Amino acid sequence: MSTTLQSAPALGTHPAGGSLPSRAQTREQLSTATYDLLVIGGGILGISTAWHASQSGLRVALVDGGDFAGATSSASSKLLHGGLRYLQTGAVKLVAENHFERRAVSRQVAPHLANPLTFYLPVYKGGPHGATKLGAGVFAYSALSAFGDGVGHVISPAKARRAVPELRTDNLKAVAVYGDDQMNDARMALMTVRAAVDSGATVLNHAEVTGLRFTGGRVTGAELKDALDGSEFKVDARLVLNATGPWVDRLRTMEDAASEPSIRLSKGAHLVLRRTAPWNAALATPIDKYRITFALPWEDMLVLGTTDEEYVGDPADVAVNEKDIHQILDEASLSVRDQQLSRDLITYSYAGLRVLPGGPGDTSTAKRETVVTEGSGGMLSVAGGKWTTFRHIGRMVVNKLAQLPGHPLSENMEPISDLPKKPPLPGLANPHAVAHRLMIDGGGTGPSMAPDTAHHLATHYGTLAFDIARLANEHAELGERIHPDAPEIWAQVVYARDREWAETADDVLRRRTTLTIRGLATDEIRARIEAILAKRG
Repeated sequence: MSTTLQSAPALGTHPAGGSLPSRAQTREQLSTATYDLLVIGGGILGISTAWHASQSGLRVALVDGGDFAGATSSASSKLLHGGLRYLQTGAVKLVAENHFERRAVSRQVAPHLANPLTFYLPVYKGGPHGATKLGAGVFAYSALSAFGDGVGHVISPAKARRAVPELRTDNLKAVAVYGDDQMNDARMALMTVRAAVDSGATVLNHAEVTGLRFTGGRVTGAELKDALDGSEFKVDARLVLNATGPWVDRLRTMEDAASEPSIRLSKGAHLVLRRTAPWNAALATPIDKYRITFALPWEDMLVLGTTDEEYVGDPADVAVNEKDIHQILDEASLSVRDQQLSRDLITYSYAGLRVLPGGPGDTSTAKRETVVTEGSGGMLSVAGGKWTTFRHIGRMVVNKLAQLPGHPLSENMEPISDLPKKPPLPGLANPHAVAHRLMIDGGGTGPSMAPDTAHHLATHYGTLAFDIARLANEHAELGERIHPDAPEIWAQVVYARDREWAETADDVLRRRTTLTIRGLATDEIRARIEAILAKRG
């Protein structure tokens, strides 16, 4: 595979529609203001809470020790889904609620960042479920989504094979069909950060909490260290929310050294592979009564997974190991042909940590519920939940803030019930219309774009893609592909620097673009990105 760039773009300081404040300016703002709410943790739960709290009128600060969505929030299965397996445990109300949130995000809040995906659930001879049971299950599942994705039904193996050519048909009796949605989780999280900032929040990534600040025994802020230049600063707030995900108990011990563990962790690993043929549907293959393994067409690649086993250790050390790879490929082989499962096709692997309520039992059957606790110093901690319900969780936490005794935040807040029910994320648009415009005239700013680049920009930025197109048309070198085998262009790097808080090459390669996941993050590309980031205005 060639890794030679077509030409070297000028590594300049082209602005992208107005730059963000510098880190020094943001640190100064954080240090001199007193906030109503300080959210510690820039995963999707913290981001969503900051967004909804800002909308309600609170003065909000959000900080994270790494990048926004830098851990589990960008290591998911990339799905917005109702949770078909929850029907197995009789959680009908939960599935209906998940479907409501899924449809809200994919239809009204962020249709430019989510897309519908057909799922095939193969029924093999000797498998854990029969065709009649699964047929009834997918019908009930689609009914709980008001048949918004069609009616769940059963099709023949031959018909399924036409949509998924790598489907294994040996001993295949039938295939149940249902609908859900998928997304690029990192992009969804970044757009939610932008929505929070548009609502008035002050945000800073790569800012590590080194200690908590106390007033009269209550937590009233945090001491921080800028991970990029070592600068130390503080943030004062009337209330602090611990939304650090797998690190939630670590921050709780800063509040109270004697605090007991409140959560346990489950590791979920995934593999990303190049596809050997087009896939027009995803596979959801039952492993046993409760577990399903996915084979998902995503970003022109294939995502396989996931595992589910208890994790003990430093969350920062979570990684895919040989056991995970073997398990994922072995489980995928139940329904995917061997030629698609060659290790030579693997471009990337990743692992995230599910935050589960503390307690006994197998992690695969544990409830994916959100836990909110208040510590001895008045710090709230929120942990757990599903990506699909990120809006609901943010609203729920803000409602709890308004009800806290001794914290009269409600005097500054609009009731969450009075706010728009489905506020859109930035860039809201029909992505097909955006892509069409980019292919015709670069979004009204110049020459047409290649179809794959136009589609990529439309489904990752919505109408904000026109700002990137404008950069590319004003500076021809920024319209060139970063790598010949990927749709991304250099204008996205400048845009990530100036408008999306990208501070390191990994911020760009792993979360603002798909280059790392595609296995295309060469040393040459990394060096050029670092040079662009260094020229921050």
